[in-house]
Amino acid sequence: MTAPTLDAFLNSYVRGQHARHEAVATTVRKLAEAAVKVRHTISQGALGAAFAGTRGANATGDDQKDLDVFADDIFLDAMRHAPVAFYASEELEQPVLLDSSAALAVAIDPLDGSSSIDVNMSIGTIFSLLPATGAPDADPAAPFLQAGTNMLGAGFFIYGPQLALVLSLGSGTHVFVFSQRLGAFIQAHESRMLPPRTQEFAINTSNYRHWDEAVRLYVDDCLKGSEGPRDKDFNMRWLACLAAECYRILIRGGVFLYPGDRRRGYHHGRLRLVYEANPIAFLIEQAGGAATDTVNRILEIEPEHLHQRTPLVFGAAREVERIARYHLAPSAIGERAPLFGNRGLFRA
Repeated sequence: MTAPTLDAFLNSYVRGQHARHEAVATTVRKLAEAAVKVRHTISQGALGAAFAGTRGANATGDDQKDLDVFADDIFLDAMRHAPVAFYASEELEQPVLLDSSAALAVAIDPLDGSSSIDVNMSIGTIFSLLPATGAPDADPAAPFLQAGTNMLGAGFFIYGPQLALVLSLGSGTHVFVFSQRLGAFIQAHESRMLPPRTQEFAINTSNYRHWDEAVRLYVDDCLKGSEGPRDKDFNMRWLACLAAECYRILIRGGVFLYPGDRRRGYHHGRLRLVYEANPIAFLIEQAGGAATDTVNRILEIEPEHLHQRTPLVFGAAREVERIARYHLAPSAIGERAPLFGNRGLFRA
């Protein structure tokens, strides 16, 4: 049986449903068309004009490269031809009003992991779809200040050896790969499910000295391997691209940590809640995993402003829950208690 195309998947999603489903499907199609254009430019590498250099800082203070702006322009133009009322981006200080009568608001990180552009690593585009709420002449950021539980859908494109789309419209997390021969996205994985346990974690250990004690304890216990309290060996990964980290975890399991730390500007984390953490959390939960700010469920946090930052932990549900316990009550973790030491009689 031939795997369905993205178009067929969206047609099935729309069939017999509310008009808003049609708006969501049309928007996803337009995002996919834009991603193919972005991928074409990325594939030119340093030979392309969009790789010219760095422009300075974006609205959130991160370095902004020419390719960041190029990708943002491509997606913004695509959303002008979709039923989208508001467009909010990492690269723009304020949202753009596109069509006050439209049903949706789109929040997007147009080029996630752009610090890896020059070294030919995987990068991505992360997006979330929200209902367009509030009066159009009111605060344009208002539609984006909803808890993630209100999202209608989320996804990301990853520009790696394959151009892939990871998508959830509230019923499972699905993976589509772009076929150059067919000129279409083809479903490669249906309803991915994460195993609840893992032996692989991702974190930037160069920041170890800045972490809170709970994060240090968790990583220390993992690094002690089979001779430590976890009684098993762990692998460690760090790709410096949120979309790529999420894709790896969806395909083979794992847990990702980007905690806040003691560095100036990092106390509340560095990832943006609205257009990075929320869509990733939505995808992970739809795949049976969990996502928190180390303690609280990401999707239940109500943003206070568009570019709000947050710590982020996501992946295997039991591992995410364990990390929360390290923050809330590390002495309650059985194998860390004195009676359950490394050589204890009761070690599990």
